Amino acid sequence: MFNFDKNKIMNHLIAPSLLSADFGNLRHDIEIVNKSEADWFHLDVMDGVFVPNISFGIPVISAIKRDAKKPLDVHLMIVHPERYIRDFKKAGADILSVHYEAVTHLDRTIHAIKQEGMKAGVVLNPHTSIMLLENIITEVDLVLIMSVNPGFGGQAFIENSYAKIQQLKELMIKKGSKALIEVDGGVNLNNAPKLVKSGADVLVAGNAVFKSNDVLKTIHSLKNY
Repeated sequence: MFNFDKNKIMNHLIAPSLLSADFGNLRHDIEIVNKSEADWFHLDVMDGVFVPNISFGIPVISAIKRDAKKPLDVHLMIVHPERYIRDFKKAGADILSVHYEAVTHLDRTIHAIKQEGMKAGVVLNPHTSIMLLENIITEVDLVLIMSVNPGFGGQAFIENSYAKIQQLKELMIKKGSKALIEVDGGVNLNNAPKLVKSGADVLVAGNAVFKSNDVLKTIHSLKNY
């Protein structure tokens, strides 16, 4: 299993989002990430119901897994994610995160993900309160803070996200949680330092990486600003 011990992570992690990659030449972009200083691949699964967009599903993830040499961080933006936990495991997910807003029985779903041998994450939309995680924070491996409204890449970063990360950090310290804090949405070279200073452990970057002139250099800069 890849390193997921918060105490042993020397630097923040970078997870390029393949939602912004060139799907006409996806293997090329996967190979670039393989060669880069990035730590994970971030995969956004959208169903057109929970969010107003459709991305890709299990067959594409299986194809990505064949070429990826780094863990797959799968973010489910779908209704009833608990129905597909085993399917995503078989497809190659190493980390599986579900939205608080999409799950009725969150505790049961988190434990079902872990029982399949994956790391389990919970995701919060920008409007969702951190305090709703108070009774589950010690059970999850990762909390993903959405810093844009989910559904589309390329949106502007929501400035209140810094305060939300800090609030989450305080809750985790209070409860003794060892979960990683991940941030997704509008992450770029300008706000990355402040996000890490606020408490983020993992930065998801899509357009900032794949729309740049030099993907390897951009990932290096995000990792070593």
